[in-house]
Amino acid sequence: MPQEAREVVREYTEAVFRRARIPMEPLNYEVDWVDQPSRHVSYPGAPRLPLPATLPDLPTLRDLFTGEHLPPPVGWSLPRLAALLRLSYGVLDRRLTVNWNQDLAKRTHFEHAVWGRGTASGGGMYPVELYLVAGSSGPLLPGVYHYGTGQHVLERLLVGDVSGTVRAAAGDSAGTADSFLVASIRFWKNSFKYNSFCYHVVTQDLGALLGSWDLLARALGAPLPRLLGFDPAPVDRLLGFDGDRESVFAVVPLTWEGGHPAVDGGGATRTGSAGEPAATADVRVRYPAFERSRRLREFPAVTAVHRAAAAPATPAAAALAGAAPRALTGEPVTLPGPLLERLERPLSAVLATRSSSFGRFRRPPDLTAAELGTTLAFAAAGRHHPADVGLPADAPALTRLWVFANHVGGLATGSYAYCPRRHTLLPAGPEPDGGMSAFLQQQYFLTNYTMGQVGAVLAISGRLDAVLDAVGPRGYRILNAEIGAVAQRAYCAASAQRVGCGAVLGFDNVSMDAALGLAGTDERTVLFLLLGRHPDGAADLAYRL
Repeated sequence: MPQEAREVVREYTEAVFRRARIPMEPLNYEVDWVDQPSRHVSYPGAPRLPLPATLPDLPTLRDLFTGEHLPPPVGWSLPRLAALLRLSYGVLDRRLTVNWNQDLAKRTHFEHAVWGRGTASGGGMYPVELYLVAGSSGPLLPGVYHYGTGQHVLERLLVGDVSGTVRAAAGDSAGTADSFLVASIRFWKNSFKYNSFCYHVVTQDLGALLGSWDLLARALGAPLPRLLGFDPAPVDRLLGFDGDRESVFAVVPLTWEGGHPAVDGGGATRTGSAGEPAATADVRVRYPAFERSRRLREFPAVTAVHRAAAAPATPAAAALAGAAPRALTGEPVTLPGPLLERLERPLSAVLATRSSSFGRFRRPPDLTAAELGTTLAFAAAGRHHPADVGLPADAPALTRLWVFANHVGGLATGSYAYCPRRHTLLPAGPEPDGGMSAFLQQQYFLTNYTMGQVGAVLAISGRLDAVLDAVGPRGYRILNAEIGAVAQRAYCAASAQRVGCGAVLGFDNVSMDAALGLAGTDERTVLFLLLGRHPDGAADLAYRL
């Protein structure tokens, strides 16, 4: 069965990587925008608890990069948790920017408004849903809560300490925690637009959220270990999910400030949604989530790869040594040191102003090698493995950063691999025939970016086969989570420097791999980030909430 599951994952990812040449099923799919799901899931009838709206002063990106001036470790409090949720996934402002997206005109109407969030999401779909399973040691009544992103509230879905269900699923990695943040993915929130491509996108969306949480946890001084290798089935049952349409992807143990959890393996207070004793041991959330769409479609490719990748991780730590990227030869190009003074912006301000470029790049002036190097250094600094997949702390990173240098001041046009240890670029290939701009435009099959205006394209690659061999089919989700986290850190570094950034999946991966010398290897480019300048005089509106 594990080998069969690996083959399902490999077949799906191969279809993803070749979709620029061979479209994925279903062919000629048309998005029904009128019947699209709500961006904000809610549970009508569930009691609501407003969260504190005041945001704390947070360290700067420079502090997070250097490790200086960070708060001492403390436990979680309700204000800290509220800040974590709002700055990462809550609504921060309404945005209206003149750009090249085809739906710009209708964004002037309130019902089609764009609401900014701190974390990036493919297509702005935001398919991750957040739940708090609160135990007896915290500041809230024990139970299950859903984070309402639209109103910045907790919706109480169940009363009673059921943290034992999550702790049993998480195993020893849960430690002594009796409260947990739980991140699920509701596939329809993305698949209504991206159909079979959905699973590839949403697993990176989860990583982007975890990347924000990594930064915020350090800034708030509260630990936030992430667990990605557990069995989701018991937690899915607790939250009322069927597993195919929505499932739990990440569990994060919480230790409350001043709390003293008494973990007895039980967490067995069993009560129903209204606080009444449950008739059986099958305790689960009874409130149904509101669904705006009249018709929900399932896509066989998404269901198949999800079932395959949902198998709990089976780590073989020694095998991951083979997942280290191959070495490159060539004379390294030393990058200027990171522009620490450009990172002197509080993390809260960086997340509040983070946005995707959507074709707004304009040059001159060109992106500088120092700005590129600062973005690369910050993006690469936060890569680490989940706490529950049995990998050693010194195991190699699952990903590598590459650069297609197009118009970068002080750097020759060409393709490079980034070496974070030396802060250098290793040449991977010369400038393509016809020029880098023409090559990039030819490989990009969407219409919202003009590559001649882009300073550089960053590519995040991974060795999927080696990761699957190391941790099993769950490795696909773990790899994409790291890719999403790296992308989110790149967004933050670019935002702090006031450099434009846009993540895209619209390149022909086969051609991009060949240009980097990856053809014939098991290393593949997965996600791309465009960097460049925005014009100073662009029409823009940001209404802060």
